[in-house]
Amino acid sequence: MAPVSMTERTNNDIGVTTGVDTHADAHVAAAFGDDGRRLGHLTVATTPEGYARLLAWAQGLGTVRAFGVEGTSSFGAGLATFLTEAGCVVLEVNRPSRQARRGRGKSDLLDAEAAARAVLAGDVTAVAKNQNGRVGMIKVLRVARRSAMAMRTQVANQMHSLVVTAPAGLREQVRDFALGELVAVAARFRPGKVTTPEAATKLTLRGLAMRHQSLSAELETLDAELARLTAETAPALMNRKGVGPDVAGALLVAAGDNPERLRSEAAFAALCGVSPLPASSGKTTRHRLNRGGDRIANNALWRIVMVRLSCDEPTQRYLQRRIAEGRTKREVIRCLKRYVAREVLPLIAPIAASHSQVAA
Repeated sequence: MAPVSMTERTNNDIGVTTGVDTHADAHVAAAFGDDGRRLGHLTVATTPEGYARLLAWAQGLGTVRAFGVEGTSSFGAGLATFLTEAGCVVLEVNRPSRQARRGRGKSDLLDAEAAARAVLAGDVTAVAKNQNGRVGMIKVLRVARRSAMAMRTQVANQMHSLVVTAPAGLREQVRDFALGELVAVAARFRPGKVTTPEAATKLTLRGLAMRHQSLSAELETLDAELARLTAETAPALMNRKGVGPDVAGALLVAAGDNPERLRSEAAFAALCGVSPLPASSGKTTRHRLNRGGDRIANNALWRIVMVRLSCDEPTQRYLQRRIAEGRTKREVIRCLKRYVAREVLPLIAPIAASHSQVAA
């Protein structure tokens, strides 16, 4: 049989790889065939109808291979979720570096083309993180908790500063109070008409104290929900020494609702920034600290290690043995963080099944 010419090929014979440059109101897509030919481009609105139009357009060009999407955890989150639920392969594409942009210019279409070419070249292999199950719920609650904690700390600092500069009579009344007692007393202040510096300070302290109490109540609610969700999502992880709801939540959010996307425990270690990077040259063979990855997850692993160093005998013995071998304590802690990453990934992996049950 004679070979089929390009003009005789049907759309189903063409593999389609689509790159998408994402923005708040519109997404720009560029499609390429397996042979690197550009098949077309499209701009759609960031709505379910727009996502459906983009998918139908790509399917009309041929057999859809994959979508390379920028910002799958921000502007591209809605599109990534839609395409994943439609059964498409969605890969997470990093935004082009400034150096690359300087050489070829900058436009939404050029960025979409760069995303598609990166997928075609095999430079992009990371499956987009899915956060539409329990882990997604944990993520949004952690956002509120982090904000409430920061605001409550700011309020506490402001109250202490006001006490330092308060009129002498008021300062002597509350200067020795611990924070909890200061908040309780200040919330009961009745400053009356603000005609003196003392009345103004009392009114301000009262408002700050009531804000502190409100934030504390909000944190109690958030902590209860986070404890419940993390225990339901990864009970085995929660049973490990040094792991509480906050630490577990950070690790779960790093992995996402689809931790099966992580090819190995080494990939998870790199994601958490605890994989040593080679830094050898000539006769020097060494590794350096990985300063990349998810720094919140990195901190979670560090907290596990710190707890175990304080109360876990095997971890303490390991520390002493490695120090005797010539390692510094900081180097040993880095090694322990790597071991903990290897330990916790199998405890996180089962959440994929949990996610499917929630979705059902």
